[in-house]
Amino acid sequence: LFPPSLLHLLMLPLKAAPGQFGPMVRSLGLQVWRVEKMKAVPLDQTEVGSFYNGDSYLVLDNRGEMGADIHMWIGEKSTGDEQMACAMLAIQLDNFLGGEPIQHRHVQGYETPEFMTLFPRGVSYKEGGVESAFRRSQTCGTVHRLYQIKGKRNIRAKEVALTWSSFNKGDCFILDLGETIVSWSGSKANIFEKQKVREIASLIRDTERHGKARIIDTSEGEEPEEMLKVLGQMPELPESMPEDDSIADVSNSASLYKVSDATGSMTITKISDKSPFGKDLLVRDDCFILDNGANGKIFVWKGKGANAEEKQESLQMADNFIDQMKYPRMKTQVEILPQGKETIIFKQFFKNWN
Repeated sequence: LFPPSLLHLLMLPLKAAPGQFGPMVRSLGLQVWRVEKMKAVPLDQTEVGSFYNGDSYLVLDNRGEMGADIHMWIGEKSTGDEQMACAMLAIQLDNFLGGEPIQHRHVQGYETPEFMTLFPRGVSYKEGGVESAFRRSQTCGTVHRLYQIKGKRNIRAKEVALTWSSFNKGDCFILDLGETIVSWSGSKANIFEKQKVREIASLIRDTERHGKARIIDTSEGEEPEEMLKVLGQMPELPESMPEDDSIADVSNSASLYKVSDATGSMTITKISDKSPFGKDLLVRDDCFILDNGANGKIFVWKGKGANAEEKQESLQMADNFIDQMKYPRMKTQVEILPQGKETIIFKQFFKNWN
């Protein structure tokens, strides 16, 4: 996901730039920053949950004594420089918070359920980004956008081409016309999509239109005039494929690797490929990679006694490993866990964890 120059970037100061991260990050709750020209720029609350596919974002979920998570969100069209800056800013934020948070990296379209639950009103993808300077007008009455609502457990709104060819019978769609927002449900859409389409239509009205827009709820075959005026007469729509809405079960096999720089250069050694593993395999003076790549996930465990270089380069370790194993970069999630902050998903690979 990141170009080789990431290692050079990671040699930059680990201390955040003056004014970059202040005491506010220790406040409880959700905070979101967009990466702009190597800096983290706080998002207005009305923008939280909307992600431009040309940008990268930092999301901090601070639960106080219950812990904190730092999420890196990478847009599918974000630049290499933005992705590197996002990684660096995540390290700086982690250091500002004492190295205690768990770090996660998500690529657009492959977010974890945990990430999605941070946005109860839904997540939407938009075309454009800072680098492209492509920000379409949000002025009421001039907007023309189409969103597809799809899924069962993790339902997302994704901006699609403004044409009937984007539609199908199995999903829900939102046609955003500024002063009017059309909420459309396909005849074979599932109940979860039908619930979410109204929620996201309300979210657009309340946050982007400041409550000054009218929502029209409609179903396939009952298209209102406003919709037909923009899209034209509806053609025969394709059927949906139910299996598209649920991710097929994949193997839960895993392997455990030890990472060390005792020789002066990073070495990765497989120590077990039969889970559940013995917890005693995790040594506090080293870092380890748990490879669950068959399920699209890589974990990096940072022992409390590991040296600063190993801890600092944990994301680089994961990227090198993903390359080595030839896993798809844009589909492989990374989770970085400090010792003592392990998640249930990680612990499940070990026997007798207590």
